[in-house]
Order: sequence, then structure tokens, then C-alpha cells
Amino acid sequence: MTALILDGKQIAQKLRADWKLRADRLNALGIAPGLAVVMVGDNPASQVYVRNKIRACREIGIRSEEHLLGGDSTAETVLGVIDRLNADAGIHGILVQLPLPAQLVPSVVIERISPDKDVDGLHSRNLGSLLAGHPRFLPCTPAGIMEMLKSTGLDLRGKEAVVVGRSNIVGKPVALLLLQAGATVTLCHSQTRQLADHTRRADVLVSAVGKPGAIGGEMIKLGAVVIDVGINRSPNGKLVGDVDYGAARERAGWITPVPGGVGPMTIAMLLCNTILSAERHAAAQGIELKA
Repeated sequence: MTALILDGKQIAQKLRADWKLRADRLNALGIAPGLAVVMVGDNPASQVYVRNKIRACREIGIRSEEHLLGGDSTAETVLGVIDRLNADAGIHGILVQLPLPAQLVPSVVIERISPDKDVDGLHSRNLGSLLAGHPRFLPCTPAGIMEMLKSTGLDLRGKEAVVVGRSNIVGKPVALLLLQAGATVTLCHSQTRQLADHTRRADVLVSAVGKPGAIGGEMIKLGAVVIDVGINRSPNGKLVGDVDYGAARERAGWITPVPGGVGPMTIAMLLCNTILSAERHAAAQGIELKA
């Protein structure tokens, strides 16, 4: 068996084409969807991510702003920028690029973002709404993963899903989304014993641990859907995921590549959330959005 490739670029392009129509409709009504990206410091990987997000905004018709702050910025400075963006009616989404420098507490910064502009879906109110089953904004990477699974045509009801990694950004929310889709979900982490015993049962395996080679081919059930969220730099400088791609591809039914898998979907869902926020803003002003 050789796995079919879940091409994130291709799936994201279709989503972006659909959402561009909605962005065009908003712009025609004089409402320019606006996204503000706040980056603190000069992390090279973050710079690449921010450039990709800004370019994607431009292509789809979203107005974007970059707020680049020095790596020694205080919490007062960063929170002050977020307060100003919260008050700006022309900004519908605020994204704080992670990771942050050591002097800043990520949860404090994220909690300062208005839940109505938290297009990353990481504010506690939005995560709580997800837990309750009526999410306002879905966290971007988990939402992108669910879109990829949808593209396979797999009915998740009754399937065994295993998520490796328990972060608030990916692991926990994607486990909740899989649960809501009807899967039986096992959430594994660094303290899990006999990890392979769990992963070999998985019809759907999501790895988000940030450790190259964490999932070997022998850990994968024949025909499983394998979603590799990890982005790691190998000793030779090559980007690799958590999964041993070559070995896994000989056992999986579907698999995501790294790069070109989950990454483009994360950006696509950020755009979707920003446009959703702008549409809600328009509705609150009594502006009718015709289909």
C-alpha cells in the first residue's frame, strides 16, 4: 500500500477561492475585512509565517496590518498595542504571532485580545465555547485538520482517533472537534506509556509533538489517515514532520506531507475566521449580506 497524499496547498486554494467571494462581497459594501498581526522580536521562523499570512491576506482581499515590536518589549507595551487594536473598528481580527520572548506570558497576551477579534481561536472564552459545542472561532490548525479529513470522504462516526500532543493550540482542540464529529478519541502526550499500543489502533492519527521521528511506520495502522502537524528542522536543514514519512506512507491510506500539508490549511482558516468576524461586524450594523 502507498498512501494517497493530502495536499494542503490544493485544499487550501479551494477554500480561499470560496472565501474570496465573501471578502469581495464585503469590500463591495464598503467593509474591508481587516487583520492585524502583532509580532514581538525577530524569530526567523515567525518572520516567514507572518510574511506568508500577509501575502495570503492580500491575495484574498483582506486588509492587513503588521505591528512589529522589539524583542525586549514589555508586557505593558504589547498589551497597549492590543488595546488599541481592540478599539479599532476597522480591525476584525487580531493575531499575536507565537512564540513570544521569555519576558511575556502568552496566556496573558492572548487573554487581552477581544474574544470577538480572536481569529486564532485561543482566548479562553472561545476555547470554552468550543468545549460547550458552539464555537465562535475555531483554532486555525485544528479547523484546517478537520477540513483535510473532510476531503477524504471518511465518515468519522465510530472511528478510532488518536491525537499525540495536548497543547491548547492543536492537541486539545482537535481532540474536541474529532469527538464532536463522532470519533472515539484518545489523547496521548509525553507521559503516555506504550504510545505505539494507542497509535496502532487509530483510524485517524494526528501527531502534534514537534519531535522528528516520534511516529515510526510500525506505529501506524494499515490504511489509517495520518495528519502530521510537526514542523521540525533536521540536522541537514531539511523541514520534516513528527512522522517517519517514508515508512508511514507504506502503511497509511492517507498522509499529509511536510511541508505542504497542515501549514497552508492553518493560514486558510485564519483568513476564513477574519472574514467571518467582518461579516458578524456587518450584521451587527444592520448591513444585509446577500448570498
